Amino acid sequence: MSRSVVAIAGNPNCGKTTLFNSLTGVHAKVGNYPGITVERREAALHLPDGRDAVLLDIPGTYSLSARTAEEQIAISAIAGLNRFQDPDAVIVVVDGTQLARNLYLALQVLELRLKVVVALNMCDVLEREGVTVDTDKLSEELGVAVVRVSAIRGDGIADLKEAVSNVLATDGVSHGVVQRLNGTVGSAVDAVMPEIPEGWSRGDDERRAALATWALLSLDEEDELWEVPEALRETVLRQRRLVEEAGEDLDLQVVSARYQWIDGACARVMGELPGALRRFTDAFDRVLISPIVGFPVFLLVMGMVFEALFTWSAPLIDIVSNVMSVFGESLGAVLPEGLLRDFVTDGLVAGVGAVIVFLPQILMLFLFISLMEDSGYMARAAFLMDRIMKAIGLTGRAFVPMLSGFACAIPAIMATRTMERRRDRMLTMMVVPIMTCSARLPVYTLIIAALYPAPDQAGGKIFGFFSLQALLMVAMYLFSTVLALVAAAVLGRTLFRGESSPLLLELPPYRWPSPFSVIRQMWERSRLFVTEAGTVILTCTIVLWVLLTFPRDLALSRDYAQEAVTIEVTGVAEGVPENAIIDQLSVLGGLEDAERLRASWGGRLGRTLEPVIAPLGFDWKIGVGLIGAFAAREVFISTMGVVYGMGDGVDEETVPLREHLQAEVWPDGRRVYTPLVGLSLMVFFALAAQCMSTLAVVKRETRSYRWPVFLFSYMTGLAWIASFCVYQGGRLLGYC
Repeated sequence: MSRSVVAIAGNPNCGKTTLFNSLTGVHAKVGNYPGITVERREAALHLPDGRDAVLLDIPGTYSLSARTAEEQIAISAIAGLNRFQDPDAVIVVVDGTQLARNLYLALQVLELRLKVVVALNMCDVLEREGVTVDTDKLSEELGVAVVRVSAIRGDGIADLKEAVSNVLATDGVSHGVVQRLNGTVGSAVDAVMPEIPEGWSRGDDERRAALATWALLSLDEEDELWEVPEALRETVLRQRRLVEEAGEDLDLQVVSARYQWIDGACARVMGELPGALRRFTDAFDRVLISPIVGFPVFLLVMGMVFEALFTWSAPLIDIVSNVMSVFGESLGAVLPEGLLRDFVTDGLVAGVGAVIVFLPQILMLFLFISLMEDSGYMARAAFLMDRIMKAIGLTGRAFVPMLSGFACAIPAIMATRTMERRRDRMLTMMVVPIMTCSARLPVYTLIIAALYPAPDQAGGKIFGFFSLQALLMVAMYLFSTVLALVAAAVLGRTLFRGESSPLLLELPPYRWPSPFSVIRQMWERSRLFVTEAGTVILTCTIVLWVLLTFPRDLALSRDYAQEAVTIEVTGVAEGVPENAIIDQLSVLGGLEDAERLRASWGGRLGRTLEPVIAPLGFDWKIGVGLIGAFAAREVFISTMGVVYGMGDGVDEETVPLREHLQAEVWPDGRRVYTPLVGLSLMVFFALAAQCMSTLAVVKRETRSYRWPVFLFSYMTGLAWIASFCVYQGGRLLGYC
């Protein structure tokens, strides 16, 4: 006897995943839906009557209406369309604190004539605020069982399992509760119904009407939906044109009809907010969503978030970095000198460090996102920003990832999960890496300090007041911001053509965030980053180590080992101080590292790249630095330190490295590093996708290699063109 399949559906952030874990014990099997690169989670569900079922976690969605293949999964998995298996029952998780918005999805599921149980989550939060929901009345209104649960605390789990057992044992199915549409829209539904495949409708006219309504809301000239019969698509497009010609708004009528029922039901089953809480919420909203006061408050809050990601997390990042450094040194002291030690310390340990060094920023970002969401402020901020973001083709929810990109693109890309539609998520992911992240700052600092006069030097001030170096730094930040917005506008009108999703918000009352919920979100996001994106980052780090380390059997120009012995013996014999001997050995070691790097596969690749990057003003040594920067942009500095024989313990403040850059010349005597080359190099770093960690996270979030390849290609191409224009344009104007 085959096991029953129970699907669990709900809005994003309604507690669905937590409830899934509580029902199954978290022992989930993870794979992909058939033919689609979207994660499918399922686990065994043990029911009180002794039967075992399979609990299938449906991706979170606010509605069953769909425009993309990923969004189509919800309707296909719940209704058992096409290649998807029919669920024997559906658990619809409804957030009691967002009852009206969550009931919209519940109504759509009910219209599909399925066996349904509604799990009313977070009622305990409402009760703490003095608000009650009459579950018996709500059950009567919906015509299905409604069970009160608290996914976080585990309350009501046994009752929910009992309700699922009961509904599986009965023959009854759900019925739609919203009256049929009238006028031209109602006629359109009637015209589409005959084209619904029999395998979809199961011979049920009510279900056929629901699917016809879904088709009218989902199919258009730009949708990406698959396995839709051509006759159905043609009929839908024809009926949509007829509705438009009649001057009616199809989407508005369907949505309004459902929300009219929802508003009435909520009034009947849900108590009013206490007067004090309502007055408190209204008073704050008069300030926080006011265009005059709301924007400065929003900028202040975002400034605090940005400061946390950029500055407050720095001590934690330093601690993680120092721990990994000490760990690597300890392993290096234990392991015998040789290739194995280099691989473990410079490959494995450095690779692991490259992964976990981002954790403080990721944790900090999702701490603030969780606090803003749970408190109710996130909805207000999105409302404020929506009009501005919509002008460039983005939704209001894109503001958090865009701002977070100033700190680090990795947590910023992960923050796109707060957006409902795939088009908005993808567009935001493709432009966030252009924002000037903290990893670019050391590179800018080195170049500006080395190639442009300081404020106390001639030409170091503009108009005798403004510091040239400071203005250049500000200009680089403004440059990246403007380019990111331009890229969003272009991509939003070409590759990701389509309107940004309308921002439908229910402004919840303000409340204290749940500490457990905040910690859970931080833990889940960090775990996913380490286990999935971290694997790719570690692999890429090891590949870079191989490129910059091999081949080992090189015929060096000097016998560095013998010279080191001579320095030690001679120094001791002549009474040279120990520190001076160590300094001489360090310089000699740096020269050996530089020669080995030049002859490494990475060095050879840099020489191969030189004809490509020469039009930008770069030599092969900069090419090697660009290759090393793929591990992390700031690695460019330490790689250049090795190239110039200084070892890898350098940073942007190392004066000798600046002097090396200033003194480097071409064979004909021209300086390699001029202010124009420096500007060209900064522009290249501003735009190129030189961060394998970012590419790894994009791969993880999109579940495809296509999009990280596209991101790398378009950003690197844009960087080359912009850098070429800066350098060659500067030369035409007489700069060199």
